[in-house]
Order: sequence, then C-alpha cells, then structure tokens
Amino acid sequence: MSGAGAPSTQERIDGSGLKVVIVAGTWHETITDGLIAGATRTLDEAGASYSLVRVPGSFELPVVSKAALEAGADAVVALGVIIRGGTPHFEYVSAAATDGLTRVALDTGKPVGFGVLTLDDEAQGIDRAGLPGSKEDKGAEAAHAALATAITIRELRARTDLAL
Repeated sequence: MSGAGAPSTQERIDGSGLKVVIVAGTWHETITDGLIAGATRTLDEAGASYSLVRVPGSFELPVVSKAALEAGADAVVALGVIIRGGTPHFEYVSAAATDGLTRVALDTGKPVGFGVLTLDDEAQGIDRAGLPGSKEDKGAEAAHAALATAITIRELRARTDLAL
C-alpha cells in the first residue's frame, strides 16, 4: 500500500480566509463520494470556505482546476478515480491528469491538492477513499496538502527578508 512513509499525524491547519474549490470527476461514484467527504471534512475542520464542482472525468480536472484558480480560488483539491483496464487508455488519462494538474499549479502559482487515484482495481479505491473500513483517506490528504501549501505560499509572499 502506498501509505508507507506517510506522516503519522497531520497537524491542524487554520484555513480561515482561504477559498478552495474541490474539482471532482464523476466516474466510480462510491469511491469519488468518499474522497469528496474526506476533503470537505478537512476543509470544514480548517475553517476554509469551499465549493464543489463536478466534471465528467479525470481528464477534465486540469482545465476546470485552472479556471477555478484564475477565478480567484486560493487552492484546488482535484479528485478523480482512474482504474486500469485492458487498453492503454489508463496510461493516457493518468498521465494527462497528472501532468495537467502539475502544469496548472506551476502556471498559476497556486496549489492543487492531488487526489487522483490511479488503481489496478476497484478494491484499491475503496481502501483509499476514506470510507468505513478504508485504510487511507486520500480526499482528506489532498485537501490537507492544498491548505498547507496555500498557507506556505501566502507566508512566503508576505516575507520581506527573501528579497534579493
């Protein structure tokens, strides 16, 4: 399981004043709904304001994430589920979503919490979706990462001692 090496606890974050958009695909509804629940719980606990936007699938996550950040969001939490099949489609969609979301973060200078699950089967997704009995909560982890990064960026931009 990929959770090896993860922090044992996630520090509480004060997300007051941060505007976050959760952008989530619609494929594999049970898994995706679990990811959304974990993300919203984390954002609620942090006091961040947020909205949810649904997109057809993981391929559409980058363009909608970019639009949300350009419209004024401080961060995005991108959630999707891609399950390997018998064709190369899995590799193409996984690469496009990953590369696209990375580009969005770099182009906008704003964080994108990466909650796109790339799986061999549905059981792996259930195990990572934060559902009762799941071993991991990747929606919560993605939201936590987006908030922590947004706060770090805000603090760096406010510092005057970094100017050369």
